[in-house]
Amino acid sequence: MPTGVALRDPREQLFEAAERVLLRDGPSALTSRAVTTEAGVAKGVLHRHFTDFDDFLAGLVEDRVRRVEAQRGDLVAAAGTGEVIDILTGALTDLFSPVVVAMVALVTSRDGLRARLRAAGHPGLPVLTHGADMITAYLEAERAAGRIAPGASAEMLALMLIGSAHMHFTSGDGGGETIREIVSTTVVLAA
Repeated sequence: MPTGVALRDPREQLFEAAERVLLRDGPSALTSRAVTTEAGVAKGVLHRHFTDFDDFLAGLVEDRVRRVEAQRGDLVAAAGTGEVIDILTGALTDLFSPVVVAMVALVTSRDGLRARLRAAGHPGLPVLTHGADMITAYLEAERAAGRIAPGASAEMLALMLIGSAHMHFTSGDGGGETIREIVSTTVVLAA
């Protein structure tokens, strides 16, 4: 790599490269060399921006968490505006992108990464835990709008949806009709 060549946002460039490696080759292939090679930068670029590779991976996961948290406001704002089943189906399909499914596998396979994320205040499986919080907030807003039964536990319904959707998307069948069926069945329980 020639020296003196300005990089666009190096952190973002490295995160995008890591996501490509993760999707193409899986969590076990995600190394600092694989990421910097994919990004087309010198290995030192990663270490200039992160203390070590687990710090980089934690930053990658936290970047995805920020995206989920940004979706939360839009999802809660959608309460009362459309069909609950349609809104939840869309939210779960968006949440469980191939990158997120691969990222969950990454987090579960790396003890050091999980420990670092927990120390940074991310309980459980980050992204999924934040997704459950997002769905809970939406269901609470729908309950307040009278579209979910007053006694329904938004938190339990969200956990059911996240767990079922995760199982569905990790099976390799990303079909939207199955997610819609999962959501429909769960919403019936909330009626």
